[in-house]
Amino acid sequence: MAEGLLNALYRNKYEAFSAGTKPSTVNPYAINAMAEIGIDISKNRSKGVDEFQGITFDYVVTVCDNAKATCPFFPGAEEYLHKSFDDPSDFNGTEDEKLICFRRVRDEIKDWLIITFGKKDE
Repeated sequence: MAEGLLNALYRNKYEAFSAGTKPSTVNPYAINAMAEIGIDISKNRSKGVDEFQGITFDYVVTVCDNAKATCPFFPGAEEYLHKSFDDPSDFNGTEDEKLICFRRVRDEIKDWLIITFGKKDE
């Protein structure tokens, strides 16, 4: 969700790439929660951090404590940013409760990105 949000909010300034420490499929609840705010991540794919070794980034951003602890060092990264969010895929509940959890985390990530990276692109 963070990749989709950053690319939507700041498409004129940044290009975000997302990778996980345990890549899997893109969660359908994440796809639905993002679609509700007009961002299509249905064609995104889960990637492992190894796919990005050797690439230089301006920022390396981690959004959960596990990723921060296990994320490899990316030589040449200008800045490392970390903010821990709940992993909504770990939430157990009804279908509606799961979607509510994804919405909450989506909105928290969006708010943090705006605070961290400044005014949204117009």
